[in-house]
Amino acid sequence: MYLKFRFSISTALLTLIPLCSLSCSAERTEGKGDSIEQQKPHIILVMADDQGYGDAGYTGHPVVQTPHMDEMAKNSLVFSRFYAGAPVCSPTRASVLTGRSPMRTNVVNHGHYMRPHEITIAEALKTNGYKTAHFGKWHIGSVQAESPTSPGQQGFDEWLTALNFYDQDPYMSHNGIYKQLKGQGSVITMDAAIDYLKKNASSGAPTFTVIWFPSPHDPHKEVSSNSQLYKGEKHAGYFQEITLLDEQLGKLRKSLRDLKIADDTLLLYCSDNGGLVKETSGGRNKKGSIYEGGLRVPAILEWPAKYQHKVISTPVSTSDIYPTLLAITGTEIKKQPMMDGMNLQPILSGAEKIRSNTIGFWHLFEGGQATFSDKVIRQLMEAQQTGKATPFPERLLKNANVFPTHQTQNMELHPGHAALLDWPYKIHSIRRGKKGKVTYELYNIETDPMETNDISKEEVKVFSRIQKQLHDWQRSVMKSLNGNDYR
Repeated sequence: MYLKFRFSISTALLTLIPLCSLSCSAERTEGKGDSIEQQKPHIILVMADDQGYGDAGYTGHPVVQTPHMDEMAKNSLVFSRFYAGAPVCSPTRASVLTGRSPMRTNVVNHGHYMRPHEITIAEALKTNGYKTAHFGKWHIGSVQAESPTSPGQQGFDEWLTALNFYDQDPYMSHNGIYKQLKGQGSVITMDAAIDYLKKNASSGAPTFTVIWFPSPHDPHKEVSSNSQLYKGEKHAGYFQEITLLDEQLGKLRKSLRDLKIADDTLLLYCSDNGGLVKETSGGRNKKGSIYEGGLRVPAILEWPAKYQHKVISTPVSTSDIYPTLLAITGTEIKKQPMMDGMNLQPILSGAEKIRSNTIGFWHLFEGGQATFSDKVIRQLMEAQQTGKATPFPERLLKNANVFPTHQTQNMELHPGHAALLDWPYKIHSIRRGKKGKVTYELYNIETDPMETNDISKEEVKVFSRIQKQLHDWQRSVMKSLNGNDYR
């Protein structure tokens, strides 16, 4: 049977019946290879909002200055084919937290809420002794403390969070207390994260910290320390915000060294989807597209005590973060819902170079939902300060407890643009609207990274095999969206 929420507006009580039992095992053991070595490093996940693969110095951008990313790349694992879980923000964030395709979690597009039934990496790591914190953009649920979709009820002990992107003087929720903060949103976010790390550095407990920047999302109101940088450039505002993020990343890395925890910290930097400039997106098209330019993003993993510099060309995904962190820390989950991601440890160590499973994408199955962060949080703050009831009771759960009954037989009847990557081949299934006919495209990404030469008519056997794989994956995802994973 489905899990249900009991909700009373008058008392603002929401009770979630637990989905799974969480258990952990993280003894540090001696042995050869990543498969048996379990550690508990500090973990920091940093994510930009709309930075494309080519929008950094180390990836070859001719204009953008990112000296700190460039320096980090020289000492870290650099991913040359790292995929966001979706071409827009909210779904990718759900994939990071759960290791699952975003549609399985109910986040079918931007602004949709992730179901509280999901197990998040924060919840999992908490069972293993980790202190957990979230700073920055949320966009997969509410920021009201009483909501089961808030960071606080999704496993984070400490949180300073906004509903969506933000820039100057943002309104944010600090553990459910709403406030307006003065300054640039990206700076505020990083300063809060660093303060948290300083407070906990000497506690003896490992920390799990998520830092989700609001930039370089438009309208580009933030600026770097050099406001005259990029003057006269076509995309000056976009470039300014990327350099600002770079400065914050540099500040974080310096703080880790000052705190003497840099060696034992796993720091991952990536973006939530493709960039805003098609020419430097790293592939065909840009944000919002299932083609490479909308999905391929910059990604760097630094863990000095564990890894030396290496470029990893094996395709990996944001859905791989969850299972990889579970494996690294030796965290075990009972009754884990189906995951789409895989444990990357053999790839990170170099023991393996071929991905063992496919990577699926599905966009525009449903439309996105607008979320005006400052407007909503400002009204929540005013109500909280005057003792009034929440002006947005509907945002406590929104669509998080709705279970559809989509058919799971014929995948060609479902709308949207889906794709499946079985390296080096990538198949596309495109159906525009609810009455359109499905069209297919097949590309060899290794020889045709810009996806310009459709080989579906030439590689008939390959096309037939991957088409079946795609439909099987879509069918599985649709069952999860319908709620089958929670029965």
